[in-house]
Amino acid sequence: MFDLEGRRLRHELKYHLNFMQYRILSRKLGAVLKLDSHAGPDGRYHVRSLYFDDFRNTAFFDKMAGVPIRKKYRMRIYDLCDDFVKFERKSKFNYYVFKESAVLSRDEADRIIGGDVSFLADSESQLLRCFYLECRRNLLRPVVVVEYLREAYVHPVGDLRVTFDIGLRTGLGPVSLFDHDASTVGIREEPGVILEVKFGSVLPEVVRGLFSGGIRPRSAIGKFAMCRGSAGVLV
Repeated sequence: MFDLEGRRLRHELKYHLNFMQYRILSRKLGAVLKLDSHAGPDGRYHVRSLYFDDFRNTAFFDKMAGVPIRKKYRMRIYDLCDDFVKFERKSKFNYYVFKESAVLSRDEADRIIGGDVSFLADSESQLLRCFYLECRRNLLRPVVVVEYLREAYVHPVGDLRVTFDIGLRTGLGPVSLFDHDASTVGIREEPGVILEVKFGSVLPEVVRGLFSGGIRPRSAIGKFAMCRGSAGVLV
């Protein structure tokens, strides 16, 4: 991995695929890589994230403008379970990404969503202390829910992780993060698949040859920006 001031950074390449491209590439990857250990019987798991932004919508506008150094905060659950709530800060440094994470209880997550972050001031987690300060300075608040099904493959060489995100949907506001019956909507008239390829300094040769020119060009728009933009009006 590329190292910058003690941070272990990774490449993150993104592509939009149609379902035919997805099916072909998924079969190829399944022959040489292992499925993520969290996958269910169908080889997938459900991801739902709640993203935060400040009163200026800085995370959204920085992403849309392609600002080379930026960050965003999110709260994430898997398969709609609330016994493991991951809190993350994802930072972008030009062509590299860096993620930091902490684990929250359901009660802690509910307090943050409700606007009570005072208890984070003395957290043992540096990430959560930083989030507390940003909430005080920049009025961070939850803005959008993003959810999808993920099919993930891993390889130990280069810390490689290849994911297919399927059925991207969104919902505004924080109330639906833990609600199994939350109403969300698809954001594209023609649903497709988002391919993400994440690795350290070198993309392993065993995988590089599987990516044909047919999946180019790369996409610069992330799921957070797509879902926020689909609302038409930032709230």
